[in-house]
Amino acid sequence: MTAAPLPPVAPEVTATLVEDLSPRLRKRLDAAVTKLGSRPTHRDGDTVTIAVDDDTELRLHAPGGVVATVDAITCGCLLAPACVHRAAAASAAPAADPAPEPAAEPAAESAPDAAPDPAAQPAAPTVPDSTPPPNSTPSLGDTTPPTAPALATAPPSTPVTVPAPDEATPAQREAAAALWSAGAAVLEAGVAGAGAVAQAALLRAAHTARLRQLPRGASAALSVVTLLRAARAGDPSYRTADLVTALAELLGTAHRVGTASGAELAAVRGRARRPYSPDGSLRLYGLFTEPVVTDSGHGGARTWVVTADGRLCTVGDVAPGGVGRALGVADRTVRLGDTALTHRELGRAGLAVSGATVSPDGRLGAGKGVKAVTARGAAWTEPPLAALWGTPPAEQAARALRSVSRYAEPGGGGSDLLFLDIELLGAVGESGGTCLLARCDGGVPVRLAVADDDPALAHRDNLMLLATAPGTRLRIIGRLVPAPHPRLTLLACSHPTGESTVDLGFDRLSRADLPDPGAPVHSAPDRPGGPGAESPLHLLERRVEQTVPAGRAALGMLGDVTAEARRLRRAGLPTAAGLLTALRASAARRERDLFGRLLPADTDGFAAHWLAATRYTASVAESLCAAAWEPGPAVPTHGPTEATAPRPAGSPR
Repeated sequence: MTAAPLPPVAPEVTATLVEDLSPRLRKRLDAAVTKLGSRPTHRDGDTVTIAVDDDTELRLHAPGGVVATVDAITCGCLLAPACVHRAAAASAAPAADPAPEPAAEPAAESAPDAAPDPAAQPAAPTVPDSTPPPNSTPSLGDTTPPTAPALATAPPSTPVTVPAPDEATPAQREAAAALWSAGAAVLEAGVAGAGAVAQAALLRAAHTARLRQLPRGASAALSVVTLLRAARAGDPSYRTADLVTALAELLGTAHRVGTASGAELAAVRGRARRPYSPDGSLRLYGLFTEPVVTDSGHGGARTWVVTADGRLCTVGDVAPGGVGRALGVADRTVRLGDTALTHRELGRAGLAVSGATVSPDGRLGAGKGVKAVTARGAAWTEPPLAALWGTPPAEQAARALRSVSRYAEPGGGGSDLLFLDIELLGAVGESGGTCLLARCDGGVPVRLAVADDDPALAHRDNLMLLATAPGTRLRIIGRLVPAPHPRLTLLACSHPTGESTVDLGFDRLSRADLPDPGAPVHSAPDRPGGPGAESPLHLLERRVEQTVPAGRAALGMLGDVTAEARRLRRAGLPTAAGLLTALRASAARRERDLFGRLLPADTDGFAAHWLAATRYTASVAESLCAAAWEPGPAVPTHGPTEATAPRPAGSPR
């Protein structure tokens, strides 16, 4: 038999099958999942068959590509349907995205763009506050654990009440409490202990949240499940930082459902689909085109355009296919109206569009009512494009940072692109390789890194070639990389001759395009005393990340953190010191009853401390990044103090 991937299974199907198992079979579930993963599979139409053994077959029927009902998974063993095989197959298969609400307009892209983060993207992820017991979350400096909340899981059959615009319904609060409880249980057990049963609890909570009109929380729970499975399977693309972000998004979102109101509550609830709204007639000017290659195997191109009033929009074409498809799509006709322009041509030309539809993040819809004809483009030195380079770099970085923040509100819009005039200084060695050092307005040194290392793309060759031309002045477009020093991935630049522009992922420069070579290799650049140069924030970040792989107990067994807390206080970060001390104390605390027996751990209290620490470290790291872009004398050596590192809005209070 040839191997065939398992079809996605609806979250409620997996949850139901696991919940129906007896306690004895639940203990065997993880081993059964591992065993099924090594068995041969075969696809015949909409059905995938797994050979459990020589005499037994397991079938997953997926009309439409998704296993949508419990009865769609059948097993031929003697214990079926009460066997462990059906639940194991559902737990081994990918979790299907919930059925989306109809969108106002289909996107021009056929798959999600690559994002900074895999849950991403992922599900990119979007993060934020949570709802452990409304009266049980600590302040950032509080070392007293919160009182455990009453977290009830509402049965899926509870009727859905249409939410009021300014407050969550009781059903939504119950669904959020279930999300919190499931997320806290994962944090308690760690990756090693969060097997199929814990994942099923997350899937049930996600399904209930979707029914209660909480798509943001449901999406966060599915992201956690996907990352847990990747971690437990040894997926090389898995990163602990991604699971930290996804868990914090889940816990934070759940917390805020019980405390938010008005516009904030609408953002916490989220949207099931990206809405496209009519935007009338638009005059678009091409800016540049970049390749899109995702970890999930999708590939394509995204062309950035600017409206007459200076708004950034994108036209994309992304689908399964990887880097090979990305290279081919660049020279395909843009899916927008009847235009004959390719993506690369549109990046330097213009369009006149009628009946345009645009999503909040600037994606242009490609519906039947959209009409587009080719028009004259504009040079980067002409309006309206020239205005993009008129904003000071520090203001651009602050705007981009709001867009790429790990806990940004969904649908907030904004772009992570920066538009700079720079002077090349040469190559600079780093621990991870080599990047290009440049100087932008205000004398701020900027590291320019490769956007994609794939040798099939032109990014790395172009960057290394530019490093041989110190003194060259260029107008560039880059994507912000949050770091304690100014850093971008380089996407496009003006041609060194000044005659055109270069899409650095697709177009290849040659030595004939550059001034005389002979660039020196610079040592690592950092303004003396620059922001984040000696910040010990990593001491708290390390403890936050250590919790996720092994759980609360592992953190509790670590040694005393007094020395680390003292170092944080000396660096002007007393809140970080308090959070570290409280996190360690909460992890180690176990109460006993009158007979000396250990009582259950306070999982909710520990989750609240962990969430506060996670959100705080993200907020301070973003403050360090923003401060690094400020021109002139550097800010204090050890980074922001409590006065300059604001309390993260999503942290429990």
